[in-house]
Amino acid sequence: MKDYTKYIMERHQVRKTKKQKAPFIEYIEKLASEWGYHFEVESGRFGSKNLVVGDIGTAKAVYSAHYDTPAVCPFPNFITPSNLTLFIFYNVLCALVFFLVPSFILSGSLELMLERWFHVDHGIASFVSRIVFVLFYITECFLLLFGPANKHTANDNTSGVTLLLEIMESMPQNMRSDVAFVFFDKEELGLIGSASFYRKHRNIMKNKLLINFDCVGDGKRFMFILRCGAKPYAELIKKAFTPCEGYEISIKSKGVFYPSDQKNFPAGVGVAALNTSRFLKIKYMNKIHTRRDRVCDEKNIRLLAGWAVSFTALLCEEQAGID
Repeated sequence: MKDYTKYIMERHQVRKTKKQKAPFIEYIEKLASEWGYHFEVESGRFGSKNLVVGDIGTAKAVYSAHYDTPAVCPFPNFITPSNLTLFIFYNVLCALVFFLVPSFILSGSLELMLERWFHVDHGIASFVSRIVFVLFYITECFLLLFGPANKHTANDNTSGVTLLLEIMESMPQNMRSDVAFVFFDKEELGLIGSASFYRKHRNIMKNKLLINFDCVGDGKRFMFILRCGAKPYAELIKKAFTPCEGYEISIKSKGVFYPSDQKNFPAGVGVAALNTSRFLKIKYMNKIHTRRDRVCDEKNIRLLAGWAVSFTALLCEEQAGID
């Protein structure tokens, strides 16, 4: 394990509040400076702070990951990128079990108690119970976003953060001006940081390739999800990836859904590590947003860092040939 990976795992896995983010940002700036990169903190909407390493204007590709931390949840964020029906079914089921049903039980019990124990008029008791239902449901939703931080973020998204650092360190000196890196803030609150970044750099980023690493530490099935503007890079992505026993790569542009920062960029690519179920062979991601998020496979990081260097070299060669 790289020293900086070990340090972040031990000292900076939780990056939710401004106080928690500040020393992490200082550490990223320190590493960027040591490796000869320009570093800048860009302020965005709703207090977001994106960390920009390198020059996005001259970069042939931008590599990104989000560094903020989700709130801890009572259920894992279960994602099946190539099976939207199952993804929706799971989230509807969680909403029923953890939100709607408890809200109904609480409000219903309160209404019954007010009528039978305190002899409150049915209309008033019903009105009060409805108010409680709404307030309880809103509170649950609030805690889902702004509640206590998940203390275990090995995969989501410390894996993406440490991968960016390994790519930064591994990138040959003569290629460092051809890449840039962005650590996005507030992804967990609705892709706020990346939306602010795209709004600020729209003219540069509307056609520029952005490859976003989110949850790449747990699973041996790497999926590259391409937006429309990134489709021309599909063959180059495949060519750069060196096959490794036990691992596989899939490149998808249709029939997939992966809710991460690449969605804000026309030429965005989302990269995720997935597991495969024995039943029906469904590719999935689980454990994230819970205390079970403790897996960040070093081999995953090493493989993807090597891929990024190879891909950048191929991209430079291809563009040099065009020029």
